[in-house]
Amino acid sequence: MTTMPTTFFEWVFFLLQQYGGIFVKGAVVTLLLALVGTFIGCLIGFVVGLIQTIPVGPNTGAGKRVFYKIVRWLLDAYVELFRGTPMIVQAMVVYYGSMSVFDIDMSAMFAGFLVVSINTGAYMAETVRGGINSIDPGQTEAATAIGMNHYKTMRCVILPQALRNIMPQIGNNLIINIKDTSVLNVISVTELYFSSKSAAGVYYKYFEVFFITCVIYFVMTFTVSRILRWIEGRMEGPRDYQLVTYDPMHDPCGHFPLPTIKKEQEK
Repeated sequence: MTTMPTTFFEWVFFLLQQYGGIFVKGAVVTLLLALVGTFIGCLIGFVVGLIQTIPVGPNTGAGKRVFYKIVRWLLDAYVELFRGTPMIVQAMVVYYGSMSVFDIDMSAMFAGFLVVSINTGAYMAETVRGGINSIDPGQTEAATAIGMNHYKTMRCVILPQALRNIMPQIGNNLIINIKDTSVLNVISVTELYFSSKSAAGVYYKYFEVFFITCVIYFVMTFTVSRILRWIEGRMEGPRDYQLVTYDPMHDPCGHFPLPTIKKEQEK
């Protein structure tokens, strides 16, 4: 006859032995939802942010001005809607509403990816817009003066700098998504929280089970934050460099010579 655990830590080790695989599978699903959702959300955010910063001046045709106004109104509505409602409500509306209204039978995982992506995209749109506006307008004027259009100015001059500025917010969104995917249990996505709740219901040891869950969440978010800090440091580049020559062959946009970066020789 197997002796049941009696102390807190005995129960923790017992539950890890019994349901370790369930915890791991739940953590993998959580990370997958957060990583894919954040990546797609960033793409959505960059597209929306770029569209919102397209210059519309007096030389723009009336038709284009009306078109841009309608598009920006729709994008603003999207951002306000998904920033102004909880993700748990969005998950219910998307998952159950897609079948009731549009007769679309999507899986719970697909609905989870969709909700996390469009929710992150709404937040990233404002982040990207702010990152673009934070760059000195003189750089845009200089790029326009040498014949670069809006697309090339963004791709070659503004976005590389804006990306570095908004990297901390991208990391914050990823960490938030790791935690907020727990709300997807309402549509039966078997992420970490859903798996933990199932394991806790067997022996009614909720404190012990969710202590393990808390540790797993912390390990995931702490590890991701350290990796993102390392990426930010790599994006800053080496500190011991100087501009020495100009090489037009290394210009990706083909408009002006870019400086070639060369590391200083150690004395």
